[in-house]
Amino acid sequence: MQLCDIYLGLGEATFRDLLKQISLGKLRTYQLFERMKFRLRVAKLNGESLMKSAPRQWARLAEERDGDLAMDLAQAILVCHVDSLIVPVLDFLGVPHKEGFFEKDANIAAHLTDGWQQRVWERFAAEMPKSVLVFYLNHLAMEMSEGAVLFVPAGQEGQ
Repeated sequence: MQLCDIYLGLGEATFRDLLKQISLGKLRTYQLFERMKFRLRVAKLNGESLMKSAPRQWARLAEERDGDLAMDLAQAILVCHVDSLIVPVLDFLGVPHKEGFFEKDANIAAHLTDGWQQRVWERFAAEMPKSVLVFYLNHLAMEMSEGAVLFVPAGQEGQ
């Protein structure tokens, strides 16, 4: 599974919601603002231009399979939720990390036991943005598991 597969598998409505979850202030904090402006091909990056560009970005993912766009969007989405989503999820799973980040070569597979995504979903879905949570669960699986398949929470199919 690749990042484009995650976006496409979760659907265009979830993709639009993911874009809404991007904090421009956090992009500035993490020095990603100009990079995202360039990657999104917008003259001015603000909430309105981000949402207006959504159909173009979706087409780039779906038709062009633009992996660089997929990667930069994932980074933008996830850094905006490190403290509020990623840290609690990693703590729940018992994954060793430093403020939401872990060593690239870390072997966390032992923490990702059968059904881990559904357990995390059941624990956090009521208190976190669902689009970001399901995206992160798929992103983490893709990064840490060979042969990861798209996770769609039980009861959420077709939404």
